[in-house]
Amino acid sequence: MKFDLQGIGMTSRRTRMRLIDRLRQDGISDEQVLTIMADVPRHIFVDEALAHRAYENTALPIGHSQTISQPYIVARMTELLSGGLELDRVLEVGTGSGYQGAILAHLAKQVFTVERIEPLLDRARKRYAALKLNNIHTKLADGHWGWPEKGPFDAIMVTAAPEVLPEELLGQLKVGGRLVIPVGEDGKQYLSVITRQEEGFDEELVEPVRFVPLLGGVVR
Repeated sequence: MKFDLQGIGMTSRRTRMRLIDRLRQDGISDEQVLTIMADVPRHIFVDEALAHRAYENTALPIGHSQTISQPYIVARMTELLSGGLELDRVLEVGTGSGYQGAILAHLAKQVFTVERIEPLLDRARKRYAALKLNNIHTKLADGHWGWPEKGPFDAIMVTAAPEVLPEELLGQLKVGGRLVIPVGEDGKQYLSVITRQEEGFDEELVEPVRFVPLLGGVVR
């Protein structure tokens, strides 16, 4: 599998920068996150037939009833996750296309990402190799359980929505660590930031969102 990392026409650098300007207008203020999103080629994380739409501010299908998230949501979740934290080890639940993991790989020393759908994970691995992102570690598994043997984590990002907070993931956070996760039933989901304290957890509801549900099991 070969990738055009630079892009032409609707996937060019100029097109990417128009998206970055749009994200600023929509309230994304973390310049480090915006710089990374300008540099990571989103068009290689979607099917070739959709590459011309890669820098629209919209979610796109990636197969298996999954999507690559809207760039605004990727940027928002990333700045919520990274703001003020020293990111040594980060867990991502829901590798999907691999795009969010590629963004995180520029912020954290080590990214551990879990995906339940094997064909999606295989494609994401090829994209990581093409981008030489050697600090991303992947695992085929049910995301509800995280990756406990690699924790505890400075931060955890979940890119699909459980109806309730998974206790297993909370337990894999370091004290002071942060979990960014959409929670709720379809149509009633909120993006939440959970911070682990010495005793207990603090929760902040950020904004309404719409994500695919966090499902269990493994699909090969």
